[in-house]
Amino acid sequence: MANFLILQLDGVLQAWGDHSFEDYRPTVGFPTRSGLLGLLAACLGIDRGDTAGLTDLDHSVWFTVRAEDRSEDAPAHKLTDYHTVLEARTVDIRKPRKFPVESRREYLCDAIFSVAVEQAGAVVTLDHIAAALQRPVFTPSLGRRSCPLSRPLFAARLAADNPAHALQLWSPRGGTLYSDSPALASDRELRLRDVPRYGRVRQFGTRRVFVSVEGAGHVPE
Repeated sequence: MANFLILQLDGVLQAWGDHSFEDYRPTVGFPTRSGLLGLLAACLGIDRGDTAGLTDLDHSVWFTVRAEDRSEDAPAHKLTDYHTVLEARTVDIRKPRKFPVESRREYLCDAIFSVAVEQAGAVVTLDHIAAALQRPVFTPSLGRRSCPLSRPLFAARLAADNPAHALQLWSPRGGTLYSDSPALASDRELRLRDVPRYGRVRQFGTRRVFVSVEGAGHVPE
């Protein structure tokens, strides 16, 4: 048996950034590793410039995300927000543009996720994380600051055989599982470039995400 922290990610809007371009910022259909690490880092009070602290956290946890099946009440869907910005400065043109810049930002609407946090290394312990979740240093949000939580993050702490079992003990609802835990390794996987590389230049590494489909509920890809 292993110990797990269960998080509940519930809010009207969520946004888990995929590869973005200046005027188009899509969201992945479920919380990314970089987004979840940022969420925990905010609760722990790890500053953006503390690369050692952020790296320690990255090496300390595995995540298993369950997209909760809400097909019968309010199914999750994507929403695109359209912006126009006048006199905006861009990367390629540093002086203000003469004409408005158009941009689009994607959000997940009415999605709920449960997350099992598993200890991968001992630098940042589950005890430390559990305490921070209940008394966060910085205000956590669901991917973007404009996406507040509808309920507290911390849901439960329990012991189980594996992350899938832990999520079933927390709430018996079904849903697709996305996991980087070795305990759920399978040949059904996808590659996601969402592992942060901390430094002066914002970069990401690739990880294997093991997928287990349960029930009909699934947030849109």
